[in-house]
Amino acid sequence: MNAEYNVASEFKKIVIIGGVAGGMSAAARARRLSENSRIIVFERGEHVSYANCGLPYFIGDEIESRNKLLVATPTDLEQKLNIEVRVFSEVVDIDTASTTVTVKDLKHGVVYGETYDELILAVGAAAIKPKIEGIDLPGLFAVRSVEDAESIKKWIDEYKPSKAVVAGGGFIGLEMAEQLVRRGLEVTLIDGKDQVLAPVDPEMAALVHAELKENGIKLVLGASIEGFLKPDSVKSSFAPKSCFVKAANHEPIAADLVILGLGVRPETTLAKKAGLAIGERGGIKVDDKLQTSVKHVWAVGDAIEVLNPINKKMSLIALGGPANRQGRLVADNIFGADKSYKGTLGTAILRVFNLTAASVGLNESALKDAQIPYDMVYVHPNDHASYFPGAERLDMKVLFHSNTGHLLGAQIVGAQGVDKRIDVIATAMKAGLTIDELADLELAYAPPYGSAKDPINLLAMSGSNVHAGLNKQIHWYEMDEISKDQRTCVIDVRTKKERDRGYIEGSMHIPISELRGRIAEISKEKDVVVYCQSGQRSYLAFRVLKQLGYKVRSLSGGYLTWFSANEIKKPHGSVFSLAPEAVTK
Repeated sequence: MNAEYNVASEFKKIVIIGGVAGGMSAAARARRLSENSRIIVFERGEHVSYANCGLPYFIGDEIESRNKLLVATPTDLEQKLNIEVRVFSEVVDIDTASTTVTVKDLKHGVVYGETYDELILAVGAAAIKPKIEGIDLPGLFAVRSVEDAESIKKWIDEYKPSKAVVAGGGFIGLEMAEQLVRRGLEVTLIDGKDQVLAPVDPEMAALVHAELKENGIKLVLGASIEGFLKPDSVKSSFAPKSCFVKAANHEPIAADLVILGLGVRPETTLAKKAGLAIGERGGIKVDDKLQTSVKHVWAVGDAIEVLNPINKKMSLIALGGPANRQGRLVADNIFGADKSYKGTLGTAILRVFNLTAASVGLNESALKDAQIPYDMVYVHPNDHASYFPGAERLDMKVLFHSNTGHLLGAQIVGAQGVDKRIDVIATAMKAGLTIDELADLELAYAPPYGSAKDPINLLAMSGSNVHAGLNKQIHWYEMDEISKDQRTCVIDVRTKKERDRGYIEGSMHIPISELRGRIAEISKEKDVVVYCQSGQRSYLAFRVLKQLGYKVRSLSGGYLTWFSANEIKKPHGSVFSLAPEAVTK
């Protein structure tokens, strides 16, 4: 049934606060739905409709021209869509009773009022700047706008920094770390957590840690930043051009330049002042139509709380894709469509030098917090047919509901082919598919692009085995205790050549080709754990031993996952030198 839009019979004056992502998406959609309505966009900065996510690459000169970031100028929008865009215009007050906004012209200092029929808040989020010592020292920058990016480039050009500190290991922090290395700087990345990329689990983040170290980035993890010290306040052979960074018990770290990538907070000052309801997470509260607590006032983007469809809780998710879709939906609803926003899964992807890391849905920590019963599997297949040149390993993890099999989340790290696989899983999650249905997807295959059993199918087949009870697993974080337990026999079923390159301490070596002939060496009085490189042979060993009456489990993800989880404590790089192999069928 087609949605009905009220586009012809009524003139509407639509005022939009914020001219990036959700704001401009709403403006463009509203114009396409109604030629007669008046649409005004207020933006306190100089630019609207720019590629915010491209800012780090502009700073690193990978995107050479600022103009490449500008999707449309105010003039373009006026000429093509008849949208009034007023830059350098800050909305300082909203009077919902009189349906009026108060606007300050930042160039001329003039303050004036503007009425509205419908008001859309697309005010975004601001970089977190903690109230700590030295936060306002020169050389400390956030990365939220074109102006921020230009200020950083100017600082680099003028002061020729050699040492940079990136505060925060989230998406912006890692993108900036990569780009500063590209600019020739020595980079230290600091994060208060024990890992980068909070949305992924630690054993997957460890793969990213190794890549960062391999490209010269020094990681200081588990060390919260306590302050920024003036250059002359610390005795050092190196005099930094910005500051010394004080992080927990770590020695002060010299920085010619600091990038503040400590996260963002929703911009709610204007909403609070207007009396709009604020949610428990600190974002603007909206209903499923994206209307605020006041009629005719809507909100989209980084400033709002959205439903997480998996744990049914409200969350703050600052991503451009959802913001754009929300803007479109609000415009539809303004003109009578009555559409509901179904929530945000948080699908995200990141390039880190030669790797790509991506995630969707919830990780283990979030699932435990939500008390959702789950199982998980890992696989380590090639991104395309191994016999075709250029195949690279993918490290894949999927989480699914222990009872229903519904997909709950996934994480993928690899050199290539990550993007299309995470998008397949995100689509499957949106469609409500189970791990068994994921295994049955018909996906395109040709040797340069995939395999007859695509990595997605392999991942899901492995999960289906677990869900059906055909494979009982033990996970990497349980192995430290298990390997020391005299009541458990840990068996390595890999080849001698593989074992010579590293093994789990205390394990017994019985190659899979010798297993049936050496069964007598395995006591039925003990619990048994079997492992191989990635999971295929240990699954076969599990099936053999299980059917012979042994109490057995297989190590999920095999030695590769176990090793990467312990990578922080070991020399980096070895994980990537291990040859990929086929995974559980």
